[in-house]
Amino acid sequence: MRMIVRGARLLHTSGLSEPSGLSEPSGLSEPSGLSEPSGLSEPSGLSDVEVGEDGRIARVIPYDDQKEPPATGILIEAHGGLLTAPFVEPHIHLDTALTAGEPRPNTSGTLWEGIACWSERKRTLTREDVIARATEVLRWQAAHGVLHVRTHCDVTDPSLTALDALLEVRDRVRDVMNLQIVAFPQEGIVSFPDGEALLREAIARGADVVGAIPHFEDTREDGVASLRTAFALAEEHGLRVDAHCDEIDDEQSRFVEVLATLALRSGLRERATASHTTAMGSYNGAYSFKLQRLLSRSGINLVANPFANLNLQGRFDAYPKRRGLTQVREMLAAGVNVAFGHDDVMDPWNALGTANPLQTALVGLYAAQLTGADDIPVAFSMVTDRAARVLGLGADEYGITAGAPASFVLLPAPSPEEAIRRQVRPRHVVSRGSVLAETPPTPTRLSWPGEPPSDVDFTRRLR
Repeated sequence: MRMIVRGARLLHTSGLSEPSGLSEPSGLSEPSGLSEPSGLSEPSGLSDVEVGEDGRIARVIPYDDQKEPPATGILIEAHGGLLTAPFVEPHIHLDTALTAGEPRPNTSGTLWEGIACWSERKRTLTREDVIARATEVLRWQAAHGVLHVRTHCDVTDPSLTALDALLEVRDRVRDVMNLQIVAFPQEGIVSFPDGEALLREAIARGADVVGAIPHFEDTREDGVASLRTAFALAEEHGLRVDAHCDEIDDEQSRFVEVLATLALRSGLRERATASHTTAMGSYNGAYSFKLQRLLSRSGINLVANPFANLNLQGRFDAYPKRRGLTQVREMLAAGVNVAFGHDDVMDPWNALGTANPLQTALVGLYAAQLTGADDIPVAFSMVTDRAARVLGLGADEYGITAGAPASFVLLPAPSPEEAIRRQVRPRHVVSRGSVLAETPPTPTRLSWPGEPPSDVDFTRRLR
């Protein structure tokens, strides 16, 4: 064996190819049973995972503490830690990352000023600049256990500098990480000069996914036309669609129904994703009921981005101020696949961030009120299994099963709930049978009055 992980609690993934629970919603009553479609089973009893020389999982067998560890190969003692398939980032912008304050800060904090700041910054882009920033954030993600990433890349730069740079980065990291690139027309397809031509050129150069931004187009008619163009290109080239959709507080912004209908009638279905959909937080109950039924039938994915959505939306409201998040609970209950993305890392739309998926899950579960005992594992699945569905990862690419790539994350926690609550850092990140990152234990030493010094690990113990 190349590697053996001993004594781990396995978190299994299942059903990546087809989101379960696609039945029509029964109504707008309080959702229940949200954990059912997550694709995650409860952590099992302790197991050993054996990795072959080919970098794939050879066997998963019950742990025997009386059995001697192997004399050869890499040995990782899990000590009951949680072994999960890698974290998946379904929505980030690597081309804009680490540009916060350049050329000026976003003083209003709005989405629109962020776009204006970026429009100025992208005039100064160079290949070396984009490669350096994108690679640095990918290093952060790898350290957090993220091994599958979908990045959006602005293709309304006539030179396509950022796209060419990210294509080069994709080739550089392919041995350790899977990077998908969305050709994202930040300033529009129809309303931007040569928008469609640039989108076509981006696809020709090697973009993996077709993007759109219908609510940013000049008119609703332009927005609909932009989605039709995106779907036509996806069908022509056999690609997926991932559109920034209804990222605005305007309750009249309803492009997600257009996207879902195109996905349903074209047959793209789960190959289409609507990202953000923050206007959904402003829709009335009657329309929301209709939308739940449509999205459930269509099979599309939704990606909510809690950091950016909470930060950018509601900026034009007095009080009460809208939360700026899509209908996460309701869409989960309707059987729609919903994932959480980080979106921005130190850029004009979010000056903070470390690309940590457990932070995304924590903020997302509070924002979407997924705090019930059965809900918290769902938030974990939204940065693992559900996010993997967005990227179209199959069982042969993702999961802890014999024959799958030996890519996984060992967390020093017994369950998804504890991993999120304590925001643990991965003890080991393994990519295709090789250790990519290690974090040594670093307990906090506390000298409490009347007691000898002891470690604090934020685990509940009754005294």
